[in-house]
Amino acid sequence: MLHTTNRPARLKLIALAVLASLCNPVLAQKVKKDPAAGIEVTVTPEMTGAGMVSSGVTLPPIPPVTGSRTNRAPSWGKPLPYPIVIADRRNNRLIEIAPDKSIVWEFPSPNLKFYRGNEDVNFSADGKQIAVSEEDNFDIHLVDYEKKELTWTYGIPDHRGKGPGLLNYPDDAHFLADGQVVTADIRNCRILIIDPKTNAITTQWGTPGQCKHNPPKQLAYPNGATPMENGDLLVTEIQDAWISRVTREGKVLWSVKAPNIHYPSDAFPTADGKQVIVADFWKPGRIVIFDPSTRKVTWEYFVKEGEGMLDHCSIARELPETGDILVVDDLHDRVMVIDRKTKAIIWQYGVTGKKGHTPGLLNYPDGVDLDVFRDWKSALHK
Repeated sequence: MLHTTNRPARLKLIALAVLASLCNPVLAQKVKKDPAAGIEVTVTPEMTGAGMVSSGVTLPPIPPVTGSRTNRAPSWGKPLPYPIVIADRRNNRLIEIAPDKSIVWEFPSPNLKFYRGNEDVNFSADGKQIAVSEEDNFDIHLVDYEKKELTWTYGIPDHRGKGPGLLNYPDDAHFLADGQVVTADIRNCRILIIDPKTNAITTQWGTPGQCKHNPPKQLAYPNGATPMENGDLLVTEIQDAWISRVTREGKVLWSVKAPNIHYPSDAFPTADGKQVIVADFWKPGRIVIFDPSTRKVTWEYFVKEGEGMLDHCSIARELPETGDILVVDDLHDRVMVIDRKTKAIIWQYGVTGKKGHTPGLLNYPDGVDLDVFRDWKSALHK
């Protein structure tokens, strides 16, 4: 496990330089040449996506937080027991969909320079904040759910790098129990734990430029670092589909290759914590649940063609209570629930292969989390 010291003064100078560059083209040139500001990347139309868009619906009042991950708000039952917040990546927005498919909350980009391409989304333990990662904007954010405001950013938008305050294709952002944030910095081949109060990197696993499987000293393009109930992290590495369970102290408890997976995306523990569920970011995509002690596959979804085929699915999670599988099917522009027993699609938001931002449509959804914190069922009189 590697440690770094806090460098708040240097980070403050970097932030001031970037803010100044937005207003002054001369200063902007200086920022571009400053190694501490990273390497500026070219923003393409694909990265900008649909721009600053909203569904246009009138949103209902937000109910108070009354639940938690261990004592959840009232369930809606099958097919989707709780509302879900979706990182609608190319619409540059977060959007919350109730099980009846109504839109109950939305956070459109307030500024495409600082907020663009949100690709993973995860609630804090109290349900009041959301951690967001933006791979091709090279930053991670915290969003206040009720105020709908950005409260913290790490990384310099449109600048990649490995120095203090810089990221290179960060994937995932999760809150830890102590309030810190963990992210998988893919192209720097490292996992970072960052304290939002100080901007200090308190833990680093992996070494930039040393992209091979040898956790925790080296990692082979990690794209997931999912907290487990006891505080351990489930680390996913793209190369060779490695998944490892690592303690906060950096001890590797086990490390195995995910079976039947080409390109693993964001492994999660199953509800009982004993197995692993992982999506294959491939076409046709696949969902696998396996026992890490034996690598035995205990459940699998794999359809080669037709409506049931997955196209680069990025998230698969076991739903509480029902045991069904929540899937983000990125390039099919949909989020869906697959029945655990029948393997039928029993719920879907988004029209397969149709991009849009109006009600019922998504544009490259890439992340999802459950809102188990608010009683939207009572608030909507359902």
